[in-house]
Amino acid sequence: MSAAQKIRDQINTPGIVTVPSCFDAISARLIEQHGFPMAFMSGFATAGANFGVPDLGLLSYGEILAQGRLMTDAVSIPIIGDGDTGYGNALNVKRTVNGFADAGFGCVLIEDQAWPKRCGHTAGKQTVAFDEAVTRVKAAVDARDEGADILILARTDTRATDGLEESIRRANAFRDAGADILFVEAPKSVDEMRRVCAEAPGVHLANLVEDGDTPMLSPDELQEIGYDFAIYPLTLFSASLQAMSNVLSDLKATQQHSQDLMRFSTLQDLVGFKEYYEASKRYE
Repeated sequence: MSAAQKIRDQINTPGIVTVPSCFDAISARLIEQHGFPMAFMSGFATAGANFGVPDLGLLSYGEILAQGRLMTDAVSIPIIGDGDTGYGNALNVKRTVNGFADAGFGCVLIEDQAWPKRCGHTAGKQTVAFDEAVTRVKAAVDARDEGADILILARTDTRATDGLEESIRRANAFRDAGADILFVEAPKSVDEMRRVCAEAPGVHLANLVEDGDTPMLSPDELQEIGYDFAIYPLTLFSASLQAMSNVLSDLKATQQHSQDLMRFSTLQDLVGFKEYYEASKRYE
């Protein structure tokens, strides 16, 4: 079963899907080992973890795709890829969608920000005009319909630039253009979240950023509102950085650490030593 079909099956299965976000191959593998059915590639975390730069459009299509391919190669669960704005005009969008499909992603995000894009919960965002935004989604859908085995996640950031009414308008237009999943970024209240799901019927994704603009609701609460997916774009990245910072502080202050660490044997299992040894026996 393809990665795209696995996500289609999740859409058709009752209940909300909790989707942690990965930023490299090992975080993707951890998500899979803990039994989650899918993962989301966080652009913020990928830029920060692998390049040490902010999510402000500094990474190119090729750099993002190369990092994403490492993630999809490491796991069997499907991953939603961050295709940003599609990196240009409609033909660029089609190339981006095809590239993400070839890299093994089950779904790709295309958004309506102007380039250079910004993290959805940070200041200074700008969005393109309505017609250009819809054209991006149409181009992405065309790539899918012409053979790319991938779903289209259409995102609008206009809540921050033009208000909730425009976000709902665009979500409806994206759905009508053929998008599989809708993503209205950064609604600011539960009431706004309810309006998004009620006034733009479709398959909806909630983006839950700790200390971000959107209320941190439980999966059950999100499902009751009408969401189908709950993604956590920075949770693992934040947790890993905090854990490393704590250990480094201990080492600096006392020359030893007091933090709980993953056992060496578990580390070996996580990165695949056991599988490697078993496979190598065939050639001894």
